[in-house]
Amino acid sequence: MDAVEAKPVGWLRRTGDWIRGGLARKPAVPRIGLALGGGFARGIAHIGVLRVLEQNNIPISAIAGVSSGAIVAAAFASGSSADEIEKVALSTKFRDVARWTLNLRGLAGNDRMAVFLARLLKVNRFEDMKIPLAIVATDLVRGKPVTFRGQGDVVFPIRASCAYPGLFLPLRHEGRLLVDGFVCMEVPAEPLRELGADRVISVAIPNNDGIEDYGNMFSVVSRCFQVMSARTEHSWRKHSSVVLAPAVANMAWDSFPDAKKLIKMGEQAALAAIPAIRKWLPETTAAVREPESKTLPITA
Repeated sequence: MDAVEAKPVGWLRRTGDWIRGGLARKPAVPRIGLALGGGFARGIAHIGVLRVLEQNNIPISAIAGVSSGAIVAAAFASGSSADEIEKVALSTKFRDVARWTLNLRGLAGNDRMAVFLARLLKVNRFEDMKIPLAIVATDLVRGKPVTFRGQGDVVFPIRASCAYPGLFLPLRHEGRLLVDGFVCMEVPAEPLRELGADRVISVAIPNNDGIEDYGNMFSVVSRCFQVMSARTEHSWRKHSSVVLAPAVANMAWDSFPDAKKLIKMGEQAALAAIPAIRKWLPETTAAVREPESKTLPITA
């Protein structure tokens, strides 16, 4: 009789322990990735997004960028705050990142970007970043994305990711000819999944509406990219949990003087998304930057 009674008593005790343990266990905090798309000067809107995420203690576990988004992503990953990045952005001019030249492959070189990035980045190597970082460029010969991450110099990948075809000269690296990452990946959401992100916040810089007259080569090339990116939008949206689109479509590609307005638009887009993002998190979550996992330097 005693043996028979011992079974249900032991089973109830184990069940109670399991229930109490489950109640005491803290909800898991998801690994949130932030993907910043390209947009030249309009990419300054990313700073406003960062500020709102900081103010709301949204923990970012990995960050990726293409083109102008690569600059902002690298600065944030290096440990710069939104305020520090804004300070540099407000004083930035086109000549800070470009040097006009005569070359059949482009109108300008972006070697000056190295000096500009020295003002912006707190560290300049992937392995020293406070947040795991991925930067995407395009292999012009193979027509495929090249993702830099894990270890090595950060400055060259940023320059490659910003090498807008027709405007900036392509960059050579390890047998590759690299141009703007935007050519093959408008928003780098997929690399964040590869870095282990459970949720991805994608920030896409909207395209300008089409016009009837394109009076110069750059406007023609730019419009071609807009049409192309609209047709491939699904390729990054399928990896995104939330998509932010700051209302900068009607701002000029070189609107550096309007930096404050661009940042404000980024803030507005992020604030609208905060309720959805907060649903991923426990009620009280501190902003913790996780250490970088070991990854390969380059994947293609």
